[in-house]
Amino acid sequence: MTQWERLQQLDTVYSQRAFDLYNRDEFPMEVRHYLAHWIEGQDWERASRDSSQAAFLFQVLLENLDNQFSRFAQEKDSFLLQRNFRRYKQNFQVIYTCLCVCVCLFVCLFKNIIHCFIWQVMEHSIRCLEEQQDEFDFKYQTHLMDCEANFLSDISAMLDAADVLRSALIDEELVDWKRRQQKSCIGAPDDTSLEHLEKWFTQIIECMFQLQKFLQKLDELVGKMTYDNDPILVRKPPLKSRVDTLLTHLIKSSFVVETQPSMPQGRGPLVLRTNVQFSVKVRSDSNIIQHFYYPTPQIHDCYLKYHVCIYMCLYCRFRKFNVLGTLSKALNMAESMNGGMVADFRHLTLKDQKVGGGGKGINDLSLSVTEELHRITFQTQFDYQGLSVPLETSSLPVVVVSNSSQQQSAWASVLWFNMLCSDPKNVKFFETSPAATWPQFGEMLSWQFLSCGKRGLDSDQLETLAIKLFGKQQSYDSCKISWTKFSKENLPDTNFTLWVWLDGILTLVKLYLSDLWSDGSIMGFVSKGKERLLLKKKQNGTFLLRFSESIKDGGITFSWVQYANDGTPSVQTVKPFTSTDLKQIALPDILCNFRIMVAENIPVNPLCYLYPNTPKDQAFGKYYSEKTGGELFVSTTDDDMLNSILDSDSECTVPDAFPPTAPHISPSCLQHNFSESPLDIFADALSPDIDVNVTLHEFINSPDILNGINLRMLPEESDDFVLDSGLIQDLGYPNIPLTP
Repeated sequence: MTQWERLQQLDTVYSQRAFDLYNRDEFPMEVRHYLAHWIEGQDWERASRDSSQAAFLFQVLLENLDNQFSRFAQEKDSFLLQRNFRRYKQNFQVIYTCLCVCVCLFVCLFKNIIHCFIWQVMEHSIRCLEEQQDEFDFKYQTHLMDCEANFLSDISAMLDAADVLRSALIDEELVDWKRRQQKSCIGAPDDTSLEHLEKWFTQIIECMFQLQKFLQKLDELVGKMTYDNDPILVRKPPLKSRVDTLLTHLIKSSFVVETQPSMPQGRGPLVLRTNVQFSVKVRSDSNIIQHFYYPTPQIHDCYLKYHVCIYMCLYCRFRKFNVLGTLSKALNMAESMNGGMVADFRHLTLKDQKVGGGGKGINDLSLSVTEELHRITFQTQFDYQGLSVPLETSSLPVVVVSNSSQQQSAWASVLWFNMLCSDPKNVKFFETSPAATWPQFGEMLSWQFLSCGKRGLDSDQLETLAIKLFGKQQSYDSCKISWTKFSKENLPDTNFTLWVWLDGILTLVKLYLSDLWSDGSIMGFVSKGKERLLLKKKQNGTFLLRFSESIKDGGITFSWVQYANDGTPSVQTVKPFTSTDLKQIALPDILCNFRIMVAENIPVNPLCYLYPNTPKDQAFGKYYSEKTGGELFVSTTDDDMLNSILDSDSECTVPDAFPPTAPHISPSCLQHNFSESPLDIFADALSPDIDVNVTLHEFINSPDILNGINLRMLPEESDDFVLDSGLIQDLGYPNIPLTP
């Protein structure tokens, strides 16, 4: 008799629970019913681990569906079943991979056993044993022995099945979740929800407690009556030991850190600062309290202690800290957003702990402060039905700094550790830090841009960075970058490291360019040579946005192509805009108002099409401010002014004018806009008899304040964005500030 047939003979209350498992499109009940013999005859446990076996069984499953479909086609009353089986096959092919279907079948079969057969079969067996003991004088002793032996064998089989599920849950699913959480801390878009793990842990632990109750019932039977060679006396103790071992392992493994330590305004998770508050949340995935009514399991207060690993204490002598705040909390459901058992530690603070001699701890290898790794450990106790389980879990390694200037380096350490190391206990990681392969490093960098600007790096951007680091290669998969090259050695011809440069760009994107980066308007990483090659193939006025390679704190510039009277193309580049500049005026407004003065003082915006061919206003119009100010003029007849705005590497062949018949020129690029400069008005109105503050206030609030102002950028190594000081000094008030 198949399991499916036995299931249909159960009482309604138990069979209905099993039928609910198949009352979904993931694995319809009709498929389970008509293919029961074939399904139960396959080795789904092997298929759940072996992708090739899974693929084979998946194909056989599809063939069986076709065969069943053909049989329905020959039956007059099976029209609906025929249509349903066609839909089931299509759903399997579209929605599921081979392995997903096999694992689904495997889990469903074991759920069938755990949730259906345990309850009725075991309870029925217990009732039979009680009745048989009461009628022992009328039955043969051997018959009772066989019943007890069969019952104990059933429990042993259930423990075998539970051990398989335990291994899959703890050794695979939980390990995979912890790695996903680790990567999500550094920006990976991985799912870190604990909902499924909590359900699986809870269901298996419930089953183990039910088996424990059955074994306790056997003790009661032995207390009433026993006999020589009673199998209960021999076989029950090992079974109870197995149940307790499984329960202990499951309950211990279900205690995890749900939210890693982080500061509210920190650089990222796992970077803490002394004397600044941080928070962390722990969770028990075995949400069994709400499933038991009497007696209720007891979980003691969750105690937090700052745990300096033994390696630190005995060998490296890292710094030590005291933890200030509420260090004891009870696991409860009130602080959970989704009903789990959590303890949310908030408003915790680290304070340096003085060591021998009155100084701070040191490390023998002279690691920097931002290379020292520490862990925070949580402890609690679980007690239920005589089972006492000490619980302990630890956070991922954190980096503790004492001032905000160290956060940049600390975040680099967090990125490097969580990119390369899957062992959270390895606090000695930076003593011999391994190198990262380019695929690992490129993926990590892409996560950073995804976190800051909602878009990762594409293949062209990654290739540009790879060429910058390793030179032109056929393949970069085998290229490696060391920790020293990433965070300690300066880039060639600069005074800053690779990470400082990248972090400056990330900060610029996060604060001022996130919308433009997310919609793909910024090309970002492109070499100057490739930039010119791309632009010279496009129509006049085509421009692109890229990051500066020489600005420490992040800079962005734009380059455009223009054509001389003879049709010769040249590429011009403005000096980079930094956070100081973008704080004053947004980049879309700069692009909108940018003008150059050509012959006869005609103001022209040379920026017409965002590469490859998107009209500028179509690309940036939705980002323009309601009041963008005036136009930013640069005269092409003024060599000093032209050199002050153009990058030193630009091609400085500027045409005398944009002739209407020149090739590749769009009429939209020739925008005439003549207006009176507010500087002229300001100069005429200003005199010793006029209130300077009132005049300045009116001047600054003028909607055309920028009209006539020459845009002047300092060299790339400067972070300042200034107006020509002579414009104000010429008015006779050299010391008047530009703000009221």
